[in-house]
Amino acid sequence: MSETTVFIIDDDEEVRSAMVLLMESVGLNATSYISATEFLKEFDPKIPGCIVTDVRMPGMSGLDMQKKLNEIGAHPQIIIITGHGDIPMAVDAMREGALDFIEKPFNDQRLLDSVHRAIEKDAAERGIAMRLAEIQERVASLTRREKEVMELITQGKRNKIIADELCVSQSTVEAHRAKVMEKMQADSLSELMRMVLSLETD
Repeated sequence: MSETTVFIIDDDEEVRSAMVLLMESVGLNATSYISATEFLKEFDPKIPGCIVTDVRMPGMSGLDMQKKLNEIGAHPQIIIITGHGDIPMAVDAMREGALDFIEKPFNDQRLLDSVHRAIEKDAAERGIAMRLAEIQERVASLTRREKEVMELITQGKRNKIIADELCVSQSTVEAHRAKVMEKMQADSLSELMRMVLSLETD
């Protein structure tokens, strides 16, 4: 698995170097880029972590980069670094999904706190995404009939009712039900219902 990384994007070399050193001083892996364009060339959504970007840079701004990421369906945790005159841009970035914005000059601890929060949120979201992917995989392993049975089970219908609706015997429903529970790796009906609901609310 890829190492959690803080991606730092700033056109000012001194600022970039200082932020990389700050991250490394607390044991975080950090990679820096001179521009949003350079970062996007190497962007890999599978790498966990967060992005710390200046909002105003030559070429593509931090806000434009964020919009590009949103367009491709990537929603990494982004912290915007902003100068005093760029607050409206930072507010726009928050509307687009940025986690936080920090005004220059900033306190090192304030940035580190924000980065740790972003990394925790990223890890939590990746955990949920992995869990959903696992459930989707289990559903895909069900036969068409098993899917029908699962749908009726999670509607709270009893085996006899399901048998009548599907025009099969009750023992056939029981066999399908057992297979559904086994393939979905559900220990109880409530657990199965939670899985199905998690897919519906995704």
